[in-house]
Amino acid sequence: MIRVGQTWFRDEHGRRLILRGVNLSGASKVPVRPDGATWRSDGFLEHRDVSFVGRPFPLEQADEHFRRLQRWGLGFLRLLTTWEAIEHAGPGQYDLEYLGYLTAVARKAGEHGLSLFIDPHQDVWSRFSGGDGAPGWTLEAAGFDLRHLHESGAAFLHQVHGDPLPRMIWPTNEAKLASATMFTLFFAGNDFAPHLKVDGEPIQDFLQNHYIGAIEQVARRLNGMPHVVGYDTLNEPSAGYIGIGDLQAVPGPLRLGAAPSPLDSMRLGEGATLTLDRWAVTVLGMKRVGQGVVNQRGLRAWREGAGCIWRQHGVWEPDGIAGARLLRPDYFTRVNGRDVDFLQDYYKPFALRFTELIRRAHPQAAIFLETSPGHGPPRWEARDPEGIVWAPHWYDGLTLATKRLIPFLGLEFAAARLVLGAGKVRRSFAAQLAAQRRAADDRLNRAPVLIGEIGIPFDLNDKQAYRTGDFRVQERALDRSLEALEANLLSATLWDYTPDNSNARGDLWNDEDFSIFSRDQQVDASDPDSGGRALKALLRPYPLAVAGDPERMAWDRRTGVFEFVFRHDPLVTQPTVIYLPQLQFPRGCRVSVSDGEATVDGDAQRVTYWHTDSVLQHTLRVERAR
Repeated sequence: MIRVGQTWFRDEHGRRLILRGVNLSGASKVPVRPDGATWRSDGFLEHRDVSFVGRPFPLEQADEHFRRLQRWGLGFLRLLTTWEAIEHAGPGQYDLEYLGYLTAVARKAGEHGLSLFIDPHQDVWSRFSGGDGAPGWTLEAAGFDLRHLHESGAAFLHQVHGDPLPRMIWPTNEAKLASATMFTLFFAGNDFAPHLKVDGEPIQDFLQNHYIGAIEQVARRLNGMPHVVGYDTLNEPSAGYIGIGDLQAVPGPLRLGAAPSPLDSMRLGEGATLTLDRWAVTVLGMKRVGQGVVNQRGLRAWREGAGCIWRQHGVWEPDGIAGARLLRPDYFTRVNGRDVDFLQDYYKPFALRFTELIRRAHPQAAIFLETSPGHGPPRWEARDPEGIVWAPHWYDGLTLATKRLIPFLGLEFAAARLVLGAGKVRRSFAAQLAAQRRAADDRLNRAPVLIGEIGIPFDLNDKQAYRTGDFRVQERALDRSLEALEANLLSATLWDYTPDNSNARGDLWNDEDFSIFSRDQQVDASDPDSGGRALKALLRPYPLAVAGDPERMAWDRRTGVFEFVFRHDPLVTQPTVIYLPQLQFPRGCRVSVSDGEATVDGDAQRVTYWHTDSVLQHTLRVERAR
């Protein structure tokens, strides 16, 4: 059983745990029936009649995939579900078949010795606003007409735009009308849209009650499974318009395609036709590449009888000369004369309520907090609930955006600046992850840290590896991200493991292709490693359980040397156990220790180390046999 303590996860013996695992799976964002792969448009708008049974895989395939993950040392799962998967048919109408299926998947994971936590996943609110997560009826409850969101500029949809999908276009939906409005309503509708009600219930309460209620349905079924550690609050929660001080400027650093300001988005949603700057991504950042017309046919994003929520609340009004007049420029930054703080004023109250209600259903559950990439956690007080984990996401941003590995160039996300020099890039990556540990120490009372998402796109260099079978570029890219994890002794779940990934279509969602496994790389179904991508970088030794506090670890895949240093805890009586992947040590290994005794079990891929009490600090070194 995994327990949450200060700084570290621990087992029942008090040993410190460094968890390694995967997100399962990238395709869980879309339904099985009808086929919800985002390049498909058939049946897309029939959002109440769908089924996610079979995500992440048909139940009869569970043994194969769980055995593989266990063999690869990836024994901790971030198991994806979505609000839509649970409650797609309508408010309070739960998909009992899906809930039974998800429960069976979780139970099967435990049978294979895997542990997990549940990720109620979303990206930019919903499939119908360019991502995944919330049911379509949530947007309808706010007044949106799903048929017109793409053409009116309220969202950019792969299902409507078709192929080819512009690279990294989907995150720009965060700033567009549909997603930004829904997140504002979800977190702060009571402050910013007090007149909007659904059957007499304030929109914020309506949305949060149904969201948490859906995850409660999962928690009730998983309560009592000791290998189910807990629940993420919400994947990458966005602030929407909350805190935006200039509604006439394009928010955020990511500008791709037509980039409207919030006021532009509101005007487009009411049927305006606008000419907007168009942007593209380059190695040196975002570049203006021209202009384009948006909403050529003048469609409204709002259904008949509804209108722009923000116009109704006095934020702006049409103006015959200028097109629009901004009436309350500071509308989303001040409430009752006070500046708002999204994390403290809105995300934290939601997280506290989520924690309270989920723990009624699953009392021992750990709660995994996360915010949008690049943002820190809320401040947690001593009186706030214990059993909290800080679970931010981190990616090699430049490789992610360009789908190219440039070994001497990296991106420092928080400072929005480039880093030049291969050594400096590696140090920068380690420093960026170290900042997450400090954030948990400073703001979350030394909560343990798990990097909830980290990984690389495998379709680098226009998918060259799929044609040649040479994954060395991917290995180098993945290696430098995982080295940064190791430098900080951090737990992590890789993004991602998608059983139905293909070279042609990736993870089935918005052209993402992050899966560490693909049938298209599988040449021998009897070989559990066949189908793995970049395994020479992915599979690496690490401590599974430590009889004290880890202090340093390092793995060099070129020399085949692994070193680990820890300081023992006198209260822990069980040994330290290291995962030792056979792929990295095909001829065995030599183990040297500072004191005590170590044994190697090659078949189990384990080193077991019994330290002595004669010294406090202990060193273990494993070398690949030649």
